[in-house]
Amino acid sequence: MADGKEKEVSEVEVAEFHRKIKEAFEVFDHESNNAVDVREIGTIIRSLGCCPTEAELHDLIAEVEEDEPTGFIRFEKFLPVMTNVLLERRYRPIPEDTLLRAFEILDTAKRGFLSKEELIKYMTEEGEPFSQEEMEEMLSAAIDPESNSLHYKDYLTMMVIDEN
Repeated sequence: MADGKEKEVSEVEVAEFHRKIKEAFEVFDHESNNAVDVREIGTIIRSLGCCPTEAELHDLIAEVEEDEPTGFIRFEKFLPVMTNVLLERRYRPIPEDTLLRAFEILDTAKRGFLSKEELIKYMTEEGEPFSQEEMEEMLSAAIDPESNSLHYKDYLTMMVIDEN
């Protein structure tokens, strides 16, 4: 009996994931032909609460692309792959306390902020470097124009995804 109930919950969960994936996909299906521009896949995945790295995103796109890439991703190929991603809870966002610790490590003077210059240095020279476009987008959202710095505790409240 317990197995039947677990399966029932799983089917409900899958149906809910299918609904969310379809809604997110349809936002970018401008031609209403069950296909979206491959460049929109990252936005769709992130809108579903997933935070893949660029490398993970490229791997996922390769998995859902046609054998002969057309520049478009078809819904029927995207749905099962994205359903598995959500069921497996892959690409989960980094918890807020982990992000705070990372900012505090970068803030060696313990000021509670990073200057724009420090942030640019870290984002372009460490780890997976940001592209110029990504850097500009982040800076426009993160940097306080009055102090020309990132007050990271304020930024974290804006950045963190509520998983409930």
